[in-house]
Amino acid sequence: MRSRVLFVFAVAFGCCASQLYAASCVWKATAPDGRVIYLGGSVHALSRSDYPLPAAFNRAFEASNRLAFEVDHKALDEASRGIDKAGEYPRSDSLKNHVDPRTYAYLKRLFGLLNVSEDKFAKYKPWYLALMLQAPAMHGLSSDLGVEEFLMRRAQTNHKPTTGLETTQEHMDVFAGLTDKQSEAMLLLMFIPGDGPSSHGDLMRAWKRGDAETATRMVMDGFRDYPSLGNRILAARNQKWIPKIENYIHSGQTYFVVAGAAHFGGSQGVLALLRQRGYKIEQL
Repeated sequence: MRSRVLFVFAVAFGCCASQLYAASCVWKATAPDGRVIYLGGSVHALSRSDYPLPAAFNRAFEASNRLAFEVDHKALDEASRGIDKAGEYPRSDSLKNHVDPRTYAYLKRLFGLLNVSEDKFAKYKPWYLALMLQAPAMHGLSSDLGVEEFLMRRAQTNHKPTTGLETTQEHMDVFAGLTDKQSEAMLLLMFIPGDGPSSHGDLMRAWKRGDAETATRMVMDGFRDYPSLGNRILAARNQKWIPKIENYIHSGQTYFVVAGAAHFGGSQGVLALLRQRGYKIEQL
């Protein structure tokens, strides 16, 4: 389940990373008083051939003495278990009672083709089914090889403390807090041709060249039929993170904040929000 959570929580940008590219999804933000923080747009699931990561990730890691991720490494396991539990209906309930009959009929046919029985898929909520269908393994990727996991292991080896931008409950509530209609819409968006945050090829290329603006725009385009859901997954979380990021900047420590690359582009992205507060942003 942990890999499913990481894959969707900021959209997995699987790609072939290369140090030949001049820019990467890594930035330095400098406050008016000269204090700095490093920011990294991550890829949550990769393959072994995607290593080594662009050199800018290593430079930011070496320049920092603490790291912050979307959720703390220890809390991630707890969040994954919580999402497993929240994604399943009580035994007395079923998916059939919470979605349009046409949606249910479609899912019944779909899972039948996958040799998944009705009693197995019907016990899960739509948003949880969406997470399962978008699991990294289904795309030949692994969250164990993602940027977060790589940097978390390096932090442990180098005795650098880590923390999370979100609590376990906040991390879970992005999906577990969806209404029935929102949850059904999230699942149905996956089946609209050309829509949804899963066009890996173009996202890969955007991340590879350090183009967070394009990556964010593409992800939000995937939610154009339900923009409030895209805002819930990206913009609303960005707004909540800014006070914590500013606290990191003024803590007297040098942090490297790592989150999904789609969180950094656009007018509501982390970079734009920091610029509005007077921070100078430099891409590494």
